Amino acid sequence: MPPEVVYTPESMLRHPKQLFWQMWRDLLASRELAWRLMIRDLSAQYRQSFLGIAWAFLPPMIMAAGFTLANKANVINVGATDLPYPAYVMFSTALWQTFVEALNGPVQAVTVAKPMLARVNFPREALILAKVGEVFFNFAVKLILIIALFIWFRIPITWTVILTPVPLVNLILLGTFLGVLLAPLGVLYQDISKGLTLITGFWLFLTPVVYPVPRDGTFGFLVQMNPVTPLLVTARDLATTGVVSDPNRFWLVSAITLVGLLLTWIAFRLAMPFVVERVSS
Repeated sequence: MPPEVVYTPESMLRHPKQLFWQMWRDLLASRELAWRLMIRDLSAQYRQSFLGIAWAFLPPMIMAAGFTLANKANVINVGATDLPYPAYVMFSTALWQTFVEALNGPVQAVTVAKPMLARVNFPREALILAKVGEVFFNFAVKLILIIALFIWFRIPITWTVILTPVPLVNLILLGTFLGVLLAPLGVLYQDISKGLTLITGFWLFLTPVVYPVPRDGTFGFLVQMNPVTPLLVTARDLATTGVVSDPNRFWLVSAITLVGLLLTWIAFRLAMPFVVERVSS
C-alpha cells in the first residue's frame, strides 16, 4: 500500500526532519521509474539518429582535428601540454561534454515532462535520476574513445587512474546542481534552454579544454575561478600524469557542489508544485 500523502499550506521548511525523510523516501521510490525513463530516452536517442552512437565520438574528434591544425599552422599558440595535443583536446572535450550534458539534462527532462507533471503525481526526482543515468551511460560510450587514445598515443597509466571517478562524479554533480537550479525556470521560460546554449559556448573558452591552465593575467584569473576547471583538470591529471595540480581548489569546489546540490534539491521540491500549478492553469 503506497504511503499516504497529505498536503498542507504550511511550509515543509518548518519541519526539516520530516522534509529530509520525504526527500529520501521519494528518491528511493523513484528508482524504477528513473530506470524506465532512462532506457526510453536512450533508445529514442540512438534509434532516431542515423549515426547513432558515433555522436559520442564525433565532437571530440572534430574539435581535436580543428585545433591541432590551427596549432600546427601557428594560428593559435596553446603552449606545452602534458599529453600529445590531439589526445589532450579529445580527452578534455569528452569531459566537457559530460559536464554540459549533466547541466542541460534536468532542464530538458522537466521541460519535456511538462504535460506529465500536470496530470500524474510521481516523484519528480525520477526525471533528474534518469538524466544523470543517461550522462553516465554516454560517458561510458566515450570511454571507448579515451581508451583508444591511450593505446594509440602510448600514454602511460599510473595507479591514480583508479581515482579518476571521484572528480568525474563531482563534475557530473556540479552540472546536475546547476541544471536542477534552473529546471523550474526552464519549465516557465524557453529562454533558459536557449540561454544555456549561448552560455556553455562561451564557458567552453573559459575552461582549459584546448589549452593548459593559464596562471597569469585577467584571463588566467577567470579560468582559475571557473568552477569546472579544478574538476576537469583533476580528472585529467589523475588519468594521465598522476599529479593533481590544484588539490585545494578541487576539494573546495567539490564541497560547494555537494552542499549546493542538497540545497538546490530542497528548492526544487518546494518550487515544483507552484510551477506545475502555473503551467497547468
